[in-house]
Amino acid sequence: MDSINTSNQSISADEIALYDRQIRLWGVKAQEKLRSANILLITVKALANEVAKNLVLAGIGSLTIIDHEPVTEEDLGAQFFVSQENIGQNRAQAAGPQIRAMNPRVRLHIDTDNVRSKPPEFFAKFDVTIATELDFTLYTTINAACRIANRRFYAAGLHGFYGYVFSDLISHDFVIERSKPNVASPYQETPTRSIVQITTKKENNKVIEMVTKREVYTPLLLANTSPLPEDFTRLPRKRRQVTPLLSCLRGLWEFEKISGGRLPSESNAQDRASFIELATNALQELKLDISTLTSEALLKFLDNLRCELSPVAAFVGGSLAQDVINVLSAREQPLQNLLLFDGEKSVAPIYPLHPFFPPEVGNVLAAVAPVANPIPLEESAVVIL
Repeated sequence: MDSINTSNQSISADEIALYDRQIRLWGVKAQEKLRSANILLITVKALANEVAKNLVLAGIGSLTIIDHEPVTEEDLGAQFFVSQENIGQNRAQAAGPQIRAMNPRVRLHIDTDNVRSKPPEFFAKFDVTIATELDFTLYTTINAACRIANRRFYAAGLHGFYGYVFSDLISHDFVIERSKPNVASPYQETPTRSIVQITTKKENNKVIEMVTKREVYTPLLLANTSPLPEDFTRLPRKRRQVTPLLSCLRGLWEFEKISGGRLPSESNAQDRASFIELATNALQELKLDISTLTSEALLKFLDNLRCELSPVAAFVGGSLAQDVINVLSAREQPLQNLLLFDGEKSVAPIYPLHPFFPPEVGNVLAAVAPVANPIPLEESAVVIL
């Protein structure tokens, strides 16, 4: 693993001047938290390019990029850290100098190993792991390793005009400032969000509340089989507004699980039929109207697989990086927990996907400590058919 190092000291006057604009937005303390963050970014393709750019320019402390694949002709279409002369070189090594040039203050580590070869304890070194463009089984394996180490996890990917971001922050506290309301706030705001502390201060003769909230998250393996909240399914009008991308993505992930990580081919009739069946099953599990999942939507989704588009990468990568910054600085409401982007319609709905348990079952699950899995990722990612 190659390393490109900078000083690991506390934030300096020079850095305060460099990051002046964002410090005005979120404060010196938030910038200091960013300055000490150690982030892992997996697969250096178009989406990761955008994520790396935003995080490095924001002034994180350390970024590790890992990718064992070589640069290909296809990579040149939507990626800006590689060029024609990099074809055949390792993607992470080719992108490294460009990433470093954007902000030499960030410590950059380049890893050319296959992430499947990494043991679970590898992910314990990072405050945040961002896994991009992987198959579903590998996502869930890395997610489990991050949970064992109590580390935050994101999964994200692009499919042509479409993209997604999933977050599992396990349990995350953040602070918002607001004017003190006339009515007391409820302790439990949503099934996953609660208020844990409220302090006050006076500012310009106004009482300002500093409200600490806590969001509780679900791992991807459970979220992928969880129903939509009733707010999305109770009324016919609401059900029709749910994007068909949700059913398509679930169908795709089920296909990957069955096929050992392979994407369906639009030109293969058996693949098409299998994917359509799986996506339709997902629609029914979500209790959505069958009329919303048209043949046109299904085939268009298949047609977008294996494609990278720069504008979609910019939006999805920018949204993901901004959420990471919010989480690290413990400011603002974080993503909860699946964002889907439709570049054709320019919409990006967010769906909170969590299993529904009776209160007594939830208490039992919370009390069960996770057991460490000593099996390396390469072995634990095997799909049993």
